[in-house]
Amino acid sequence: MRPTLRPGDRLLVDHHRGPREGDVVVARLADGTVAVKRAAERRTTAAGDPGWWLLSDDPAVGVDSRHRGPVREGDVLAVVRWRLWPPPLRHRL
Repeated sequence: MRPTLRPGDRLLVDHHRGPREGDVVVARLADGTVAVKRAAERRTTAAGDPGWWLLSDDPAVGVDSRHRGPVREGDVLAVVRWRLWPPPLRHRL
């Protein structure tokens, strides 16, 4: 998720609020990997379930919905609310 986040960043997440377009989320990808990605838009999965199209902030790096398809809505585990450490940047995640 560079440049927004870096490996080792500590995040405060909200497990109760559903994602909105543009939110940074914690999600379980189809292969079971838990990753931090940006919720780009709502989509329907191949099985017809509601889901999210998740993208990396740097499209040249990492695996996201361009490679694995939409993520089921139930596999979006949390919404990132704040980066705790190192001190947050001045812009919204």
